Amino acid sequence: MNRFTISLAASVALLAASLAPAHAELDVAQLKKAIQASIESDYPKLDTLYKEIHAHPELAFQEVKTAARLAAEMRALGFEVTEKVGMTGLVAIYRNGDGPTIMVRTELDALPMEEKTGLDYASRDKANWNGREVFVAHSCGHDIHMASWVGTAKTLLGLKDQWRGTLMFIAQPAEEIVSGARAMLAHGLFTRFPKPDAAFALHAGPFSHGTVFYRSGVGTSAADSLEVTFHGRGGHGSAPHTTIDPVAIAARFIVDVQGVISREKDPTEFGVVTIGAIHGGTVGNIIPDSVQLSGTIRSYKQEVRAKLHAGIERTAKAAMSGAPAPTISILEGAKPVMNDPDVVAATAEVLKIAFGDKFRVSPPGTASEDFSEFAGAGVPSMMFNIGVYDQERIAAARNGAGAPIPSNHSPLFAPVPKPTIETGITAMTLAVISAFDQKARRK
Repeated sequence: MNRFTISLAASVALLAASLAPAHAELDVAQLKKAIQASIESDYPKLDTLYKEIHAHPELAFQEVKTAARLAAEMRALGFEVTEKVGMTGLVAIYRNGDGPTIMVRTELDALPMEEKTGLDYASRDKANWNGREVFVAHSCGHDIHMASWVGTAKTLLGLKDQWRGTLMFIAQPAEEIVSGARAMLAHGLFTRFPKPDAAFALHAGPFSHGTVFYRSGVGTSAADSLEVTFHGRGGHGSAPHTTIDPVAIAARFIVDVQGVISREKDPTEFGVVTIGAIHGGTVGNIIPDSVQLSGTIRSYKQEVRAKLHAGIERTAKAAMSGAPAPTISILEGAKPVMNDPDVVAATAEVLKIAFGDKFRVSPPGTASEDFSEFAGAGVPSMMFNIGVYDQERIAAARNGAGAPIPSNHSPLFAPVPKPTIETGITAMTLAVISAFDQKARRK
């Protein structure tokens, strides 16, 4: 297993020595040079880490090997590591004198889906998921996040004359089922360990590598899960008049529920209801006695969220055509990520200098994230996004000359590792140093 050493290359040490002392005006250009030198020195090890994690993903709350691998990397850097926080999560602490505590989060888990990228390090691993054997793939980018997380930790230690305080690096399980952050908090994340003064996370997305997107305020949507079981009366497919067909009832609901979006919700407000799974029946000539639907509900505002919930329940009950009442379960999941204006303003000032016109404001994301739980626990937070694809590929797709760009959760999602990880480390290192600097100036 590869281990990261704490000493930087000689060129990095020289650059770091030339930087201004902590609490003075940040020299962003010099910092960026030092960060890039560190990345160049360490990248072969990061590339190995990334590809091994990519090839061997693990599902929510099953991330035992992944967590152990990251724990070993952080211990080798000199962090104090506590494992099994929130089942499979870990917390890594590094103290560098008196000062604020800044948290950096990565996710550990992957998705229950088959990868179809054709990469020589593509995952072919399988795992048990809800009683079924499924393929597992890092099709959301958490492997990129983990490699960037370790690389950021390494780089920050090489620049520790530029900051004072405590690094709190957490590796969170079960982000894909929006449960891991709550599990860590319930297990004493902010009582057993220092409560951070600020927290950061990044997320990879389907745009050009080298670009960083950010926004203040609402960053992602709320996510709720939907489970509906339509009950009927089974029978022979040749005699539907003797049955109550839950397949037909479910099909009607799937169509009719979109009327809640198009005819009841304000069209200027964001809201989505998606049915992603249908389970019912065994063969074509038997009408089953029940059909189960699973879906997701997304929104930004609480009033829209409430309207969607009410509309879904009403539509499900109206679709029954004399059948028994449906079983409806709507469980509230992740809250919207709320990016703290003060943290964003201080970070944006530094990242604009470092990335120029590649640092851009974005609209809120329609996906969801349980990073929101940490802000809900009183920690000022910021999540930003980094791109993963070659600009030429994106331009070709936009012009109709290339294949469509695979998004996160696509079986074809395949980030270009080196420039993506480099951007993640550079942006996150500068974000953390700027947070230390901001907190120091306020004292």
